[in-house]
Amino acid sequence: MDIRPVRPDEHAPWLRLRRRLWPDHTLADLRREQAELVAHPDRYAVFVAAHTGGELIGFVEASVREWAEGCATQPVGYLEGWYVEPGHRRAGIGRLLVEAAEAWVLSRGCTEMGSDAEEWNELGHAAHRALGFSEATRLVCFSKKLLTPDPAREA
Repeated sequence: MDIRPVRPDEHAPWLRLRRRLWPDHTLADLRREQAELVAHPDRYAVFVAAHTGGELIGFVEASVREWAEGCATQPVGYLEGWYVEPGHRRAGIGRLLVEAAEAWVLSRGCTEMGSDAEEWNELGHAAHRALGFSEATRLVCFSKKLLTPDPAREA
């Protein structure tokens, strides 16, 4: 097992894993996010788990943020995305990926790491707790579509 930064020639298999983690996102959005991560190596890092033979079986995307919910220090490291193929879970790969992300944010002066998981994602909650994360808060997010004013109605 090799845990290392993603290489430029691995963007397609990394994208395949991202699609498994975020199946509701469009391919265009996932590619755009990948480009953003790669374009700003001072703010983002991507580490992959490569199986014998080079096949990617997991990844972690980390960032340095100005702040994060539940964290008391600034800046703060953040787990933006974390995925291991189902057939390779519970073998310590996720832990190794997160440890690589932690080392990266520590090297950038961060002393805390934040993360999140959907409220329904009990497996994600358990994985975070197993790595020493504690729940900071529960949050419900809202959105509202705003209509632009109709100039004809204002006249």
